[in-house]
This record gives sequence, C-alpha cells and structure tokens, in this order.
Amino acid sequence: MFHAPVSSRIPGGSDLSLLLDQLSHCCSRPRYAFMLLTLIADVAKPDGSAGPMVRVGKALVPLRDWLCDALIPMGHRDPRRMALVERVREELRKDERLTGDATADQSLVQDEVRARVRASGKTNLSRAASELVKAGLLKRHYQGYRVDHLNRGAQRQAVYTLTGRARVLVGAPRQTAAPPTRPRQGDLFAA
Repeated sequence: MFHAPVSSRIPGGSDLSLLLDQLSHCCSRPRYAFMLLTLIADVAKPDGSAGPMVRVGKALVPLRDWLCDALIPMGHRDPRRMALVERVREELRKDERLTGDATADQSLVQDEVRARVRASGKTNLSRAASELVKAGLLKRHYQGYRVDHLNRGAQRQAVYTLTGRARVLVGAPRQTAAPPTRPRQGDLFAA
C-alpha cells in the first residue's frame, strides 16, 4: 500500500513533520535516528554543532560515549539486555569476581553490562550517524590531538553538526537578561 509523503498530506506541513517524513524514508531505524538527533540538539551550540566533549557534572565525556550512555535506558526491558545481564553475572561468578555482597555485586554487574552496551551502542550510533550524513541531516568530523580531520583516529573525537531539516531541533538562542542597572547620579526617578 502506497502512502503519500507527509509533506503532500499536510498542507504546509510543519518543519518537524517534514523531518520525521524524511527520517522514515532515509533511515533503517527512524525512531532511533530521531532520538539521536534530539540528544545532539540538546547539547548543541547555537550553530548546531555538538562535541567533541560534553560536560557531565564536573567531568568532560566524549560526545559518542555520552550519546551511548543516554540511549542505554531505552533497552532495559529488551530480552537481549536481560540475557546479557544474566550472562555477565554468570561470567563474573565463574571468574570469582563476585563478593557475596548483593549491593556490590549488583554494581559490578551493572558496570560491566554498561561497558558492553556502550561498545555495541557505538556501532549502532555510527550506523545511524552515517545514514543521517547521507540524508543531509548531519555533518560529522573529528577533532582532537593534532588537527581537525574527516577521519577518526589519533586521539580524535567526533563532532556532529545538525544540518538541513534537523536544524529545527536546535532551540532558539537563549536570551540572557541584561543585569539590572543601578540608578546613577542625575537620574530623576529610580526604577
């Protein structure tokens, strides 16, 4: 069954509906791609670029690690994730790394699961980013140790810039209120 694109079904379709329509046609996992774009927009500068580092509390975390960590909760009910937790618990038990303290053991299991999910998440993230680059919704380059470069490596970290219709996700620049002015000598009326 053929469905007309959103832009032809909704007269004067909104920028967001046009973005969703484009994602549905260019991405193998459009919901994941939309979540990725939204997260990038959350930490993007007014020019739409995010990275190479994101401030988390007092620490700086590479953008790709932050994105993977932010997406981790999306799969907590997935049967494969639950199976991974049990597999990790069994591996730690075999390696005699579990202490018997339920709280400490749970923390150890969760840390190991998070590390494994982050590693596989980077693959998913790269695949989605590549589709978004091809669709003209994202630009990707690497920044770091020596020089900005299109290819990764040599201690370079990813920088993503929202382009095209994805720019609708970047909020309007925040207006900072001017500091209140104190009355000066010669002013007739104080505020």
